[in-house]
Parts: sequence; C-alpha cells; structure tokens
Amino acid sequence: MSLRLSTVILPHHRWHEGGRSAWQRAEQLGFHTAYTYDHLSWRVPFRDGPWFGAVPTLTAAAVVTERMRLGTLVTSPNFRHPVTLAKELISLDDISGGRITLGVGAGGSGFDATALGREPWTPRERADRFAEFVPLLDRLLTEDEVSYQGDFYSAHQARNIPGCVQRPRLPFAIAATGPRGLRLAAQHGQAWVTTGDPKLYENGTPEQSVQAIRGQAEKLADACAAIGRDGTELDKILLTGFTPDRARPLESLDAFVDFAGRHRELGFTEIVIHWPIPGTVFACDQKVFEQIAMEAAAQLG
Repeated sequence: MSLRLSTVILPHHRWHEGGRSAWQRAEQLGFHTAYTYDHLSWRVPFRDGPWFGAVPTLTAAAVVTERMRLGTLVTSPNFRHPVTLAKELISLDDISGGRITLGVGAGGSGFDATALGREPWTPRERADRFAEFVPLLDRLLTEDEVSYQGDFYSAHQARNIPGCVQRPRLPFAIAATGPRGLRLAAQHGQAWVTTGDPKLYENGTPEQSVQAIRGQAEKLADACAAIGRDGTELDKILLTGFTPDRARPLESLDAFVDFAGRHRELGFTEIVIHWPIPGTVFACDQKVFEQIAMEAAAQLG
C-alpha cells in the first residue's frame, strides 16, 4: 500500500514574511497536501502571537501553488455555520481548481469555544452539533438549493450554484474517535483523521499508541460495515505530533520511515507532519524535515 506524505502549516506568519514561501516550498518538496489549522486562535505560545484565518490563507496558497492539494485540519462547528462555510468552500474549491479537502471535526473546549462570548459546549453538545453540521454541509455542497430546520442549524433557500469543481463535492476528512463521530466518517467521509489517543500523550508508550490507533481503525471498519460500506474506501490520515513519540519521528529519515511504516501496517494512507517552528513543540531541523519530505515516500513504497 502506498503512503502519501503531507504537511500542516500553521497560519502564524504574515503572508509576505514567511507565509507565502512556506506554502510554495511545500509544493516544491512534493507534499501531497498542505493543510492549515482552522482556529480563531490557538494554544500557548501561539495564543499571544500572530494568527491568521484559514480560508483566506488557503485562498492565497491556492493562487501561488499549482499541483499540491490544500485543506483544513480541521474545521469545526465551534465558530462555523454550515451555510456560510459552504459558500466559502465552494469559492475556495473554484479558485484552487478543485484541490481542496475539508478536514472537519467536532471541536474542543479551547479558545475557539468561548471567542463568541458563550460558555463552551459539553462533549455531548459538541457531538450533537457535529451530527447535524456534517450532513447539512454535505447537502449544501451537493445541492443547488437547500432549506432545512434542525435543532442547532437552519438554512432557508440557501443557494450554492455552481457547486464544487470536484464532484459531487470536495472530499471530507472527518476527525473522530468516538462512536458517533466514526459513524459520521463512515456515512459522509472520503477520509478519516486521527491524532492517536490523547490519554497516552503524557505517559504512554509508542507501542501502546499503535495498539490504541489499531483499535480506532477497527471501530471505523465496524462503523462502515454497519452501513454496508467497504472501509477500505476511506483514506486514513494520521496527524502526527500528538502521540507519545512526540517529535522523535522527525529526528532522522530512518526514524520517520520506521514510524510511518508501523502506521502504514494499520492501513493508513497519509501521514501529516508539522512544518518546523523553532522554539515550539514543532521544532525540527529543517534539513532533516526536507529530507523526509523528498525521500521518505520512496522508501515506504
């Protein structure tokens, strides 16, 4: 099974002070996709520094690249509404010439959860909203006109002509580990995203992490089987940096090939690594990072 290598570029540089060059360099290095986070602000140390919007950043990236796919990893209902998001995604898909993937998840309890002046939703409330958000967004991206009245979201004659360049719509990469989210991935996803088991981040071992991720993949397969879908139809994406390995896979080409190979055996089709950011948890030797980008995929077959 071939394995694609992608990157995520955090939107913390001004476009003309490192932002543009990073996206262009990512394409030169041969990354399959370059994603960015879709937050209003993020955790420390990024909380108190520059942070730009995902959709404008991806629009700019679409203009200065030609082949590489682009996307969010991930968008969530924390501050997004399906009607307005659909219009932005259709526009972005058009500008990029059909190169957009929407990574989407239920969101968390971080700064985005309170930026609009409300109390953060409970895990159940997030799951409830996500279960309504994804199917409505699916309809908005595939139908010319949508009217809908739900518990959390509504649409009244929302028009989205001409629709996406990609047909029937741009692909969804759904981040999920719980049963309800995995069902959404099975029903609406073209890909599934995981960062591993957060309970293992501090004190777990790499072996425990692999076992936990294997369990998540098996539950996804069960969710697909329950609706008569072949689970192998879904791409499986691992966003790295949040497993007990921390940054060790990026210490050398050999370390990364070993890490990626173990996850390819679990059925993963895409590994995403963070663009190096000195002085943070995403610090990495740029030369090693670029060597991994250019050589790892070939070694992994």
